Amino acid sequence: MPKAIMLVQSNPSHPDREDEYNDWYANTHIPEVCAIDGITGATRYKLSDATPLGPDAHRYTAVYELDSDDLKGVLDELMARAMDGRMHTSDVLAMDPPPSMVIYELID
Repeated sequence: MPKAIMLVQSNPSHPDREDEYNDWYANTHIPEVCAIDGITGATRYKLSDATPLGPDAHRYTAVYELDSDDLKGVLDELMARAMDGRMHTSDVLAMDPPPSMVIYELID
């Protein structure tokens, strides 16, 4: 069982680019994130049409499983890779609103 989960919410940069966004996320982004020690898996979800949210709501959520005693170290490595180019960004990822990220620790 993971020690924590990391939830990342995001959107495609434009509705016409949703297929591109999903391809980049599934085939580039998730493998790069899961290559970080301590991140053991990922599952993605799309917002249900049954959810009454506004037009700026994040439409996608990725749930990453973290199995590490050093969650801050995992996050630091993720940020380092994003900043130094080891993780590939794409203009298919919306930055307005920007993606959101939170980590939840398992309650024993």
